[in-house]
Amino acid sequence: MKPGEEAFLLTVEPRAETMDANPRRDAKKPRTLRCSIKLFVLCHGLLQLSQLLYSAYFKSTISTIERRYGLSSYSSGTISSLHEISNSILIVFVSYFGNRVHRPRIIGVGGLLMAISAMMLTLPHFLSQPYEYGSVLHNRHEMCNLQSTSNSTQSCNRDETRRLTDTNNLWLLMASAQLLFGVGSVPIQPYGISYIDDFAGPANSPLYIAILFAVSVFGPAIGYLLGSVMLRVYVDVNKKDLGEAALQLRPDDPRWIGAWWMGLLISTGCLVLTSIPYFFFPRTMASQDHGEKNDGERSMTEGAGEEDKKLFSEVTRSESGSEDEDSLLGFLKSFPKKFVDLLLSPLFLILVLAQCCFSSVIAGLATFLNKYLERQYATTAVYANLLFGSVNLPSVAVGMLAGGVIMKRVGLSLKAIPRFSVVMLTISTLFYIPLFWMGCSTQKVSEVNHFQNSQSWSPPSCYSNCNCPNSTFNPVCSYDGIEYISPCHAGCTNFTKDPDNTHRIREYTNCSCTASTKAKPGPCENGCSHFLHPVIIVIALASLIACLTHNPMYMMVLRSVPSDEKSFAIGIQFLLMRLLAWLPAPALFGMAIDTSCLRWRTVCEKKFSCGYYDNNMLRNRYLGLQVGYKVMGIVLLMILGWKAHRTEEYSLADDKKDHSDCPAGKQGDPNLLKLCCGVKR
Repeated sequence: MKPGEEAFLLTVEPRAETMDANPRRDAKKPRTLRCSIKLFVLCHGLLQLSQLLYSAYFKSTISTIERRYGLSSYSSGTISSLHEISNSILIVFVSYFGNRVHRPRIIGVGGLLMAISAMMLTLPHFLSQPYEYGSVLHNRHEMCNLQSTSNSTQSCNRDETRRLTDTNNLWLLMASAQLLFGVGSVPIQPYGISYIDDFAGPANSPLYIAILFAVSVFGPAIGYLLGSVMLRVYVDVNKKDLGEAALQLRPDDPRWIGAWWMGLLISTGCLVLTSIPYFFFPRTMASQDHGEKNDGERSMTEGAGEEDKKLFSEVTRSESGSEDEDSLLGFLKSFPKKFVDLLLSPLFLILVLAQCCFSSVIAGLATFLNKYLERQYATTAVYANLLFGSVNLPSVAVGMLAGGVIMKRVGLSLKAIPRFSVVMLTISTLFYIPLFWMGCSTQKVSEVNHFQNSQSWSPPSCYSNCNCPNSTFNPVCSYDGIEYISPCHAGCTNFTKDPDNTHRIREYTNCSCTASTKAKPGPCENGCSHFLHPVIIVIALASLIACLTHNPMYMMVLRSVPSDEKSFAIGIQFLLMRLLAWLPAPALFGMAIDTSCLRWRTVCEKKFSCGYYDNNMLRNRYLGLQVGYKVMGIVLLMILGWKAHRTEEYSLADDKKDHSDCPAGKQGDPNLLKLCCGVKR
């Protein structure tokens, strides 16, 4: 029995006859089934938690992977969203066959494929050479060497060539892993949500789905917190030359690279463990209002004549699909019509487009918020992930759960949901306005945004004979507040070691470009660190208010389509959200970030990664893109509210018509009225 047929079932299947023939067994069955759907909600919440933990952890390490392998923000954003390509190709097919396959088992297989992809993402670390960083202790080119005659600026040594090779290998391996992850994640939400909505009962479905999203949203929180822990560990912890690097570098050093790959191994184990239970769930189970439905169906069947039964049976077959539609050829023939019919539904299309706008904002936050905090407020990747995971994401979970409770208690109608969403999202957008002024300009960096000569392209004479390599990046700060790309660019010829740790530099001396002839290791402060905590609190409050609309809008999608088309509608919904939001948004935000870059690091005369950003431009473009998406979504919701109001007025006028000549009108069933009598409800 297919889940979409309960409301129209006129003949009792053998399994149902057995239950009716054994009242004692039938009396015990509903309690077991109620426990089963609750257990499924728990298992599905844990699987989605593991899936989002894996995805969020990978995004939390994006800035670290950029520095390690020399990627631009556009490149890293593209890699992080590549799984949407394979997901978009398969999700419609998987969703269309939702009621024709064993949904729990397909979900379990998808979870195992995601575990394999998480393992594949770690391969670039194990196949690449140990991380090489600039240091005056083992590379004298970091210092000004006036006696050197080699042209260091044009040289491309073996280590640099190897770094470019590792970057190319990274693209191949991570792209393959992300595409496999997209294949595995296809059935998770369409099959899981439709399975819960089919068997939880209409009264409990909104709350269960809200609990599902609220539980799963802790996956990103745990993922970012795990990223905060793993990035405190040096990247080559499993390789021999760990000792000197761990003693010389610290997490707040711009040359530090954390162990980004370790959390992916933990994610692999979580995905395997949470995928196994799905192989033990049944294909179908009775709904929590099973008894009431069966009684209503039997009374409807007994009261109908033979001609009415024949008519109802034909309607049931036409809705659930003929035998030809179960074949691949039948699917290919019927899919375009079903797809177009669904897109021609104004309520569905406008609602999904609005969701695409808000999903783009979420994609931009999830992928680059930690990098934004690092660059804008001079914090470390470790602390940025800690704040995001402990403050922002829990507020998202609270907002989703509160939205589900509001939906259950208040019972928002299709007309009220857009109005409620417009008010909440407008308030959320207004919270973003102060953020445009909560920042400051980039610190003064010599030959980047601060020039000692009148011509910015001419190197100052203080280090023109030092033969400084273009690829070097080891920032130092003079005592007059000017930052230099490396000790060589500051004209420093000597240094002193820290007496407490001889593997670290205490001070650079004999610096011909600085006023005090001395410089401290590390970048200069940008003066914005005091904004960090207020900014993360404002973003968390804006996220909480926006997420109050998450569950109502999802329930509006489920209630705006026939029951037997839920899986297909959810599939189309996620297809559009992936094609219009999750796939392009990270790359678009990455492009906006890249356009604010002041100086690119180079390896073998090729762009490697951005060394310095214009903080004002970065802040305005990153936040402005989010506000733009939100405004577009709010406008679409206003149009949706107007359309829903017009539709309701039309339905009320249609209700006044006499349907006594229709067989379904005699029974008074609203679903059959819709199918047989043309009543639009």
